[in-house]
Amino acid sequence: MGYWGYFVVGRGERPLAEMDALAAAADMTLRQSAPDGWQVWEFPGGDGDVGNMNDLAGQSGAPALFGYVMDSDCVVVEAAAPGSGAWTTCLARSAMAGYLGAERDGLTLEDYFLEPRDAAERAVAWAAEAGRTASAAELAEVLAADPAAGPDAGGDDAGPVAEKLFFRFLDRLGVVPL
Repeated sequence: MGYWGYFVVGRGERPLAEMDALAAAADMTLRQSAPDGWQVWEFPGGDGDVGNMNDLAGQSGAPALFGYVMDSDCVVVEAAAPGSGAWTTCLARSAMAGYLGAERDGLTLEDYFLEPRDAAERAVAWAAEAGRTASAAELAEVLAADPAAGPDAGGDDAGPVAEKLFFRFLDRLGVVPL
């Protein structure tokens, strides 16, 4: 069984876990800090409410991003920024399609999540609002990758894990280096 849980990414002068937007996730732990106040917090488990990324972006005054990892197979990515708004996509699209079923209530994967190219464009705007420069082509490559696809998927010899794709995505956004 793989990992189930959230990664919360944002920027702040104080710990993100202390912000009202994340009050429901009292058991979060700091996983990584990066320059300019960027933080990655972890909230393991698939149950519960981690909070609201729109509220987190508003309270911190900076872009925020949630990654919900599903059994280490795929990741739901929700992002928000005070100026450029909110968007949702996923990593490891084929695995996510499996979780959703071939078609649910007449809806497809593309009805739930932005396609890699569109998500990459939104991610570039998100990164720019964060004061970072990101490449749409590099982001689209990660967004279209399969966790088992090798180095661009963030893979190594430990096997396919969607969390690696998520951290590769953060690296390509320029907020948390690998």
